[in-house]
Amino acid sequence: MIDWKRVDELRDEIGTEGFAEVTDMFLEEADEAVRVLIGGIAPDEVEGQLHFLKGSALNLGRADLAATCQDGERKAAAGYGGLVDVRRVAAIYHNSRRMLLGRLSTEAAA
Repeated sequence: MIDWKRVDELRDEIGTEGFAEVTDMFLEEADEAVRVLIGGIAPDEVEGQLHFLKGSALNLGRADLAATCQDGERKAAAGYGGLVDVRRVAAIYHNSRRMLLGRLSTEAAA
């Protein structure tokens, strides 16, 4: 789920144009992080990718993605990076990405 209140707060804080730039940058960087995770990386690199995704997700109100990344980040920090379900992370990311873009597209059309 997306915390739409957080999304609206961020847009109010940085303005519509700034929000569009932040969103585009996040999606571009997050797409790459997810590709790297799915593509298979060394277990000791999983934590860094998840940490990035978690922080960015929190900024854009994507609480479910952040929580999933935090769980995986903890596993990776404990030496179990190979056990992190990166496909689940990717699925949650892609679902919240569609939701975010869908709402932004609807708002732009209004």
